[in-house]
Amino acid sequence: MNVLSVTQLNNQIKAVMESTFERVSVEGEVSNITYHTSGHLYFSIKDKDSAIKCVMFRGNASRLKFRIETGMHLVCEAAVSVYTPRGEYQLNCFSAAPAGEGALALAYEQLKKRLMAKGYFESERKRPMPRIPGKIALITSATGAAVQDMLKVAAKRWPMVKINVYNTVVQGEKAGRSIAGNIALADRGGYDVMVVGRGGGSMEDLWGFNEEVVADAIFTAITPVVSAVGHEVDYVISDFVADLRAPTPSAAMEMLLPDQNEVRQYLDTLADRMGSQMRHLMGRKSELLGHMKRLLISHSVSKRLELSLQEAKVIQNRMRQMMEHFLRQKGQMLAPLPTGLSMQTKTLIRQKEHELSLLNQKILGLDPSKRLLPHTAQVVKNNVAVDLSAIQTGERFRLTDGNVSIDATADKVTRSQ
Repeated sequence: MNVLSVTQLNNQIKAVMESTFERVSVEGEVSNITYHTSGHLYFSIKDKDSAIKCVMFRGNASRLKFRIETGMHLVCEAAVSVYTPRGEYQLNCFSAAPAGEGALALAYEQLKKRLMAKGYFESERKRPMPRIPGKIALITSATGAAVQDMLKVAAKRWPMVKINVYNTVVQGEKAGRSIAGNIALADRGGYDVMVVGRGGGSMEDLWGFNEEVVADAIFTAITPVVSAVGHEVDYVISDFVADLRAPTPSAAMEMLLPDQNEVRQYLDTLADRMGSQMRHLMGRKSELLGHMKRLLISHSVSKRLELSLQEAKVIQNRMRQMMEHFLRQKGQMLAPLPTGLSMQTKTLIRQKEHELSLLNQKILGLDPSKRLLPHTAQVVKNNVAVDLSAIQTGERFRLTDGNVSIDATADKVTRSQ
């Protein structure tokens, strides 16, 4: 009998097993899973009777669309490999898929639950859409049909809006990074809103909008984001994270932009309503102005002064009549008296008339139209306003502006030739 060393036996077993089980599909329940810092993935799959160790190296693990978790049932595509120094064998997994459901569907649900737990879907954090956006960024393929549909709708509804298209990879392995990168780039462009989307397709075609990197970019963006991916029945992760979900790209523009014809009609209605209200208001204000004008006239200083002058004239006439009547009576009583007494009476009359004249001048002095101009004064001599030429050397006189009076004596009077 040929005696083999342990190493020789292990090598022969390795050669047989690896050539025989070069590619197998194995189904089992995941246990003992370890995500190594190197990126490699170590776990076991088992059924009710046995278990086998598995390894998925970093390159294959990075292509997984879902996260492998303990208790999950997987179908692994693998090759059997033998570790000769310990005589152990394991499955070197090339790929893995959930048993009974698609990998993409599972990855979708896993990410949805994870983001929901992080608060990405909370309605309180969603930003309002601008009433009439002035600048819109489109994060989509510049050559796709969706961008043309959106531009047509925008031109029809609100041609004043400024739209910039950020050409984006929306399908394939590079889609997620391209979408997230352009969201971050547009977020620094000062836009009122950005639309992230593409036309319809299969779940695989739309998968870029289900990646966590896209959800993070939407969540951290300052600019409001509208998700417009696929058709109305298509739901992707970006729909839940975005501030607004549109059933289609065209619908996104219809939701964001007003209809210019409706706006024109609304403005015409506002103009008619404003005109009617202005006419009504002007009518009311005109009536109020007329009433205030009449009140102003009736309570003005000029009006009151006019009434005072009229009352003064009435008093003057009444006093003159009373004085004449008094004088007639006294004249009859004093007729026999000496002529000197008659002269005293005439003097008294002149004094009273002089006092009446002064009183009349004071009343007239209250007339605003006859008040002195600013920085001027009136010359008063013997309580009578006179011209400056009436003052002689050595005479006393008074200067007054109605508020301040100064008594003075003319030391020297110079008259121009």
